[in-house]
Amino acid sequence: MSDLSSRSIPAPVSSLVQRLADKLLSKKLIMATAESCTGGWISQSLTAVPGSSNWFDSGFITYSNDAKQRLLNVPKSIFDVDGPGAVSEEAVLAMSRGALENSRANVAVAVSGVAGPEGGSDEKPVGTVWIAWQWEDKSLARCFHFSGDREAVRLASVIAALEGSLLLID
Repeated sequence: MSDLSSRSIPAPVSSLVQRLADKLLSKKLIMATAESCTGGWISQSLTAVPGSSNWFDSGFITYSNDAKQRLLNVPKSIFDVDGPGAVSEEAVLAMSRGALENSRANVAVAVSGVAGPEGGSDEKPVGTVWIAWQWEDKSLARCFHFSGDREAVRLASVIAALEGSLLLID
């Protein structure tokens, strides 16, 4: 596998991507992403690897709730006033399922969160990020509370998503 040397990808991300690429290739797995607050950063990091088309299929950037419904089949009820909302376990699990259903992948990661500097609430303050990982019928979701500015929250989300993806397929 070729070494990543893109200046736009931080070193910790490059190292994780390289390990993940090697693992996906060795297990003959195909990956997809469903991203909200990371805005495609995970997909961009994955596709920076030459030959990534051998193990990466699709990246869904579904920033709006409408896009999550249209492109990933996330149930509308999640976004209802009394529903859990876009930043929830239910939302990211539905996003990861939708990424698998709408691609040729068998591994998916989904991210939705409040990167800031605005948009937080008492229940979901800035830095709250939900990430889900799915490998066929095996799924896991976790809530993170990252600190720092918007860039720091987004970078921490990318790193956590990649680390979780590695753990899932190990």
